[in-house]
Amino acid sequence: MKEIDLHKDLKNDSRVFMPGLFDKDIKNFNVLYIKHNTDDKFNCKPFNRKSLYKISLLKGRTKLYYADKTMESDCALLFTNPNIPYSWEHIDSEQSSYFCIFTDEFFDQFVNIKDYPVYKPGNVPLFHLNEEQYVQFENIFKQMLHEITLEFSYKYDSLRAMLLQLILTALKLEPAAYQRYNDSNGSQRISSIFMELLERQFPIESHMQRMEFRYPTEFAHQLSIHVNHLNHALKQVTGKTTTQLIAERIMQEARSLLQHTDWNISEIAWCLGFDDLPHFINFFKRSQQLTPKIYRRESNI
Repeated sequence: MKEIDLHKDLKNDSRVFMPGLFDKDIKNFNVLYIKHNTDDKFNCKPFNRKSLYKISLLKGRTKLYYADKTMESDCALLFTNPNIPYSWEHIDSEQSSYFCIFTDEFFDQFVNIKDYPVYKPGNVPLFHLNEEQYVQFENIFKQMLHEITLEFSYKYDSLRAMLLQLILTALKLEPAAYQRYNDSNGSQRISSIFMELLERQFPIESHMQRMEFRYPTEFAHQLSIHVNHLNHALKQVTGKTTTQLIAERIMQEARSLLQHTDWNISEIAWCLGFDDLPHFINFFKRSQQLTPKIYRRESNI
């Protein structure tokens, strides 16, 4: 089987089976199915194109590397976004994968895809499935594969609906974890704005890029509230302090940069807002019980 290059630009992809009537949507959406065996080498690497989102239905023992985490599953639905580095490798001999790739623009004027919890910062994007749940998602993917071949003027509207069906069906698997907050809740609003300010500083994609806000007082100033008010709101919504949330996100990015780049540790420390290397090493060691150098060496074994 010919290995598929997922980094290839969608508009030049010869596997897009559709008539030339929908130029805008052709560039913003695709759905595929791949079956492979022991002789095939199909391991996914992260997208380089910043605008691409992906939903994958994986069957067969798979190891997922997502940001700083490693997870394994026999049967899973995976949501990945362009801001978090990820890859996977298949372990079992018999494997199959359905996946759809899309951009923000595919939902332009319909919904904001980033509003859904599966694409919210900090949420785990992997849903472990039993056989019945797998068949349920497989049927949606099969519908999408059929729909994309049709010469139907509104087929992309139909595909948008099916894509949302994938997301909403996944959210129903863990409803308690993804309850929508009341928009009138002041603490939730403060928490949402804080998380957006924090998350907008990532990912760090160049050793010339540096975090702008690192301390609770800086975030409070941006929100025009007292730092105690910010801390109270975050504690109420997340159960964590402002300092804890900032430190956790910095640590996530630190681990990711140590695993996925060859930058030296001083460069990583500077990008994450540390003015001196010993401060960063002590910060990292308190969390991981390892120095950054040892963590990098052990994570790449």
